[in-house]
Amino acid sequence: MKISAASQKFLEKYLNNASPTGFESKGQQMWLDYIKPSIDSYFTDNYGTVVGVINPEAKYKVVIEAHADEISWFVHYITKDGFVYLRRNGGSDHMIAPSKRVNIHTDKGIVKAVFGWPAIHMRHTKDDAPSMKNIFLDCGCSTKEEVEKLGVHVGCVVTFEDEFMVLNKNRYCGRALDNRMGGFMIAEVANLLKKNKVKLPFGLYIVNAVQEEVGLRGAQMIAQKINPDVAIVTDVCHDTQTPMVDKIENGDLSSGSGPVVTYGPAVQNNLLNLIIKAAEKNKIPFQRAAASRATGTDTDAFAYSNEGVPSALISLPLRYMHTTVEMCRKEDVENAIQLIYESVLSIKSGQDFRYIK
Repeated sequence: MKISAASQKFLEKYLNNASPTGFESKGQQMWLDYIKPSIDSYFTDNYGTVVGVINPEAKYKVVIEAHADEISWFVHYITKDGFVYLRRNGGSDHMIAPSKRVNIHTDKGIVKAVFGWPAIHMRHTKDDAPSMKNIFLDCGCSTKEEVEKLGVHVGCVVTFEDEFMVLNKNRYCGRALDNRMGGFMIAEVANLLKKNKVKLPFGLYIVNAVQEEVGLRGAQMIAQKINPDVAIVTDVCHDTQTPMVDKIENGDLSSGSGPVVTYGPAVQNNLLNLIIKAAEKNKIPFQRAAASRATGTDTDAFAYSNEGVPSALISLPLRYMHTTVEMCRKEDVENAIQLIYESVLSIKSGQDFRYIK
């Protein structure tokens, strides 16, 4: 499956749009508008998760899922001199913050600011390393009143302004590939089903969930609402080929070698074997990873919801996770789309995934 120019154009627009945890609605509308031609119906929940449905009348329900939110910051404290201190919204990395440009989202619109940082000439101790106690925003104001006049107040959300780019023709790079790349992939699966005029024997629920970065919250809510029979979740995992990464600790995974299937207690082995057989049958390259206890993804929320939902995880190898230069390979995205698609086609209506019958 090759990504078309039109699809890549949507992907760029989708990635460049800010969708911080708890404030995903604009990106969710964008995503919904993109998949509407390929679905029969849709619904949303109170916190912004969007679900596109194919065959909504069917009793047997299959979910393919990704999460829509990106890490960000909250304005926490404004000093009398107009400097702004922050709290994390998700797993934001304070180490990359100094000298970065940001957008503060206010009711008056975007306010530009920067993470200020002392010059190298003035830093002499270990205490000069970035931490949540010493990173701050400078939005060009001299007083708290000036900051507030711009519309900035405690609780405003802050995102990095870095945008999408393509490196060396086949590397996608930017912020929030984790995990709006997953949202793009499941949308492309829906589009591929439509293009190929596939008649599914079950209901397919294409789920773009909110609030994963703060504890899988959106997936927990929507899993209860849908009560699916099967769930295939897609997220990102670590490409471990770059400097400073310990393969003994993190495994041996590589961008360009295909999507990653995960083994672990939350992963239902019969569903996992179905996915692996789909990959082998269709000659889709894939890699394997092992999760100790939880996967740390929305897979866990679906697996342990209701009476237990057979769930599996297909991941996209990603470099520099939770930075503004997250990077993946285009061919891995294409192969992940194909693997999810072929896995969906391999599921039978009413299929019983239990180990003991």
